[in-house]
Amino acid sequence: MRWGADEMDEVRRKLEELIQDRGCNYASVSRLLGRNAAYIQQFIRRGTPRRLEKSDVEVLARFFGVEPIVLGGQPTPAEQSDDLVQVPVLDVTASAGHGAITGAEQQTTRIGFDENWLRGVTSSRSANLSIIRVHGDSMEPMLLHGDEVMVDLADGPARLRDGIYVLRMDDALSVKRIALEPQGRKISVVSDNQAYPSWHGLDRRVVNFVGRVVWFGRKVQ
Repeated sequence: MRWGADEMDEVRRKLEELIQDRGCNYASVSRLLGRNAAYIQQFIRRGTPRRLEKSDVEVLARFFGVEPIVLGGQPTPAEQSDDLVQVPVLDVTASAGHGAITGAEQQTTRIGFDENWLRGVTSSRSANLSIIRVHGDSMEPMLLHGDEVMVDLADGPARLRDGIYVLRMDDALSVKRIALEPQGRKISVVSDNQAYPSWHGLDRRVVNFVGRVVWFGRKVQ
């Protein structure tokens, strides 16, 4: 599909509407994409870049629950492959609050994903992926209580970058935002909900990373 100036103006208008309806802001949506805080504002207000990258469109479409074409992407193919990649759902929770005590991390079921779609989410092998449930509200509005997150267990300290991670602290799993600090090896562990504490100036070696959150799903109320 070819996108002209008028069509891209409509994409920017729709994206701004989705952001307002979700109660987000430009900076938080930019962080969702792993971009600088002004990225989405510049796209909507200044038209820079002229179009969002394909990977950004896919992340935003999943986050807002719309088809990629709404945000300047390509229509979703009607054909679906029967060969689905099975990702295990573990019987544990990752706290977005005060910490969830974990027991045996046992598989309860599996969710099947289209292989091509999953490759767009992560380049990791399916054996490195697990799905767990979020407990608590410290990561609102990005993650809500009851959301299910896909964790890439192979994406940890060796490739550490800004993003949302599942951390293990003693017998508890927590889901938090990690921000690299400019001083060197220090990091911040951040709660998106300002009613909860964040920690700054931590040595990354003292944080036990389980994996990086690469996708989440939410039940529509």
